[in-house]
Amino acid sequence: MEQPWIDKPKTDAVFILAPAFFVVAVVFLFQDALQYVEEYFSFYTWLFLIVFIDVAHVYATLFKTYFVPEAFQKRRSLLIFLPILCFVIGMILFSFGSLVFWSVLAYVAVFHFIRQQYGFMRLYSRKEVKTKWSTFYDALVIYTATGYPMLYWFFSTPRAFNWFTPHDFVKLEHQGILSVLGWVYALILVSYLVFTGYKYVKDQYFNIPKNAIIAGTFLSWYFGIVYFNNDLVFTLLNVVSHGIPYMALIYLNDIQKNSTNSYRFLGSLRGARGVLLFISFVLFIAFCEEYFWEILVWNEQFAVANYDFSSWQFILVPLLTVPQFTHYLLDGFIWKSKQ
Repeated sequence: MEQPWIDKPKTDAVFILAPAFFVVAVVFLFQDALQYVEEYFSFYTWLFLIVFIDVAHVYATLFKTYFVPEAFQKRRSLLIFLPILCFVIGMILFSFGSLVFWSVLAYVAVFHFIRQQYGFMRLYSRKEVKTKWSTFYDALVIYTATGYPMLYWFFSTPRAFNWFTPHDFVKLEHQGILSVLGWVYALILVSYLVFTGYKYVKDQYFNIPKNAIIAGTFLSWYFGIVYFNNDLVFTLLNVVSHGIPYMALIYLNDIQKNSTNSYRFLGSLRGARGVLLFISFVLFIAFCEEYFWEILVWNEQFAVANYDFSSWQFILVPLLTVPQFTHYLLDGFIWKSKQ
């Protein structure tokens, strides 16, 4: 059985599979340097990690939906009304207070991050012979890799990082629950290692990209949330291992492969010049969005003197959140597959 690459072994390995492993290695090799970077270069970590990766990957979705005539027509009603619905829901949530708004959005974001790893795992197992048991077990493994660290976050002592804002999640410190969850996590991890080894001996086949996604997920989520209690480490492992593979998937799967006449616009983005245009676009629009966030809401990196927009937060915050909120929900539709 051939390996189920999305594009080619080299491009898949570098842009989809490697980010999680690369960042884990960087974290372990340069812990002291990261503390220095966090203290003296916070603006650049914000710019490159939050703006140029986390926010930018949201806009990569445009190249699978709104910028593709066939895709837009196929889901015309959804693509038109979902952003409006997200804005309305956002205003309703914000009417209960900013804490409620950001808390709900954080849970939706976590679900989106977890589902992305599940989606990659399913994509890389598409050529395997599936049974109800194997499908269930694969889901159990990937959800364990993502679910345990989040449950650890919920039941442990306060962490030194937030998802969006402090107090996003309902917390219940309980060492007993953590102990039980830890044993379950270890048991499932060991069973995965044993079962994978057994399958290799039995079938003489090892699904490299699927197992790399699973291993990378275990590493990035465990070390980013459980092992290390550091804001920059969490951001690195959370953002890089999520955002870069997503943008790579959009480019490799929806731009590079769709170069027929009906996808003429996407076809124009192929090649080195096309990659540069794609990256430049998502970086530019991400910076524009985050600049508005800064001057209208956060006032942390930039600020506009003599202007106070606090009385408009009930509109500004839900409006500025529309792209990411839509991205979280839209991903549940555009990646559906029977495989």
